[in-house]
Amino acid sequence: MRTLIRMFFRTLRLVLMPFMLLWAKLAMPKGVARSTEAQQQVALECSQMALYQFKTCPFCIKVRHEMGRLSLPITLRDAQHDAEHKEALLQGGGKVQTPCLRITGADGQVQWMYESGDIIQYLQQRFA
Repeated sequence: MRTLIRMFFRTLRLVLMPFMLLWAKLAMPKGVARSTEAQQQVALECSQMALYQFKTCPFCIKVRHEMGRLSLPITLRDAQHDAEHKEALLQGGGKVQTPCLRITGADGQVQWMYESGDIIQYLQQRFA
């Protein structure tokens, strides 16, 4: 029974994946316009961040849309298909759950932020 349920959801995911990717691409909001200097400062701050994500995760898509809306060039790391990123997420954050934003502070201290709502709120407070 367990195998049957697992196969059902795997098949459902395979059927829905192209539609989710298309929606993610078409629904991407237009980014905010900043001056060149301001955008360079934002890019510098974003270089200290990385988003661990699954390409078709609806919560990850939600965070990527907010990143697009705020014009944030945060590095994306595929924790689903890249074993190195998956292991880094497990070792650093303690669990393989996406989305997860890795934030390296000015002092070198690393913070792992889970939950799409928390990540979006953080990005809005910091960059909006």
